[in-house]
Amino acid sequence: MGLIYEKYITVTECHIDGNSHVNNVQYVHWVEEIAGEHWEAVRRETRYPEDIWMLLDHHIRYKKQVYLGDQLMVRTYPKAPDGIRQPRRVEFYCNDQLVVDSDTLWVLVDKETHKIKRLAGDWLDSL
Repeated sequence: MGLIYEKYITVTECHIDGNSHVNNVQYVHWVEEIAGEHWEAVRRETRYPEDIWMLLDHHIRYKKQVYLGDQLMVRTYPKAPDGIRQPRRVEFYCNDQLVVDSDTLWVLVDKETHKIKRLAGDWLDSL
């Protein structure tokens, strides 16, 4: 699968708010959703296949509106880990233009002990 994960979303009525464009909160949902999909696609290739990610910090920037029927290409990828924190980038494109981007910080939690794990500095090399 690799470090970069992409998917396409066609904007439907359920994504639209009272201003006739994609609701900002919908992007937050998509950020979390694509991060989870990416992890499911690669987790067995890592040394942490049974562990789970928890969102620690989230920053999102809205650059341009998207409307009913538009198609979004969503791209996500992790950046180099920083101790216990794993930065992740999510980008939303419509008609090849960046319309929304997000930077998040995640921590990896041991499924059994529920304790945060320190990531190996090279853990992304296996993807």
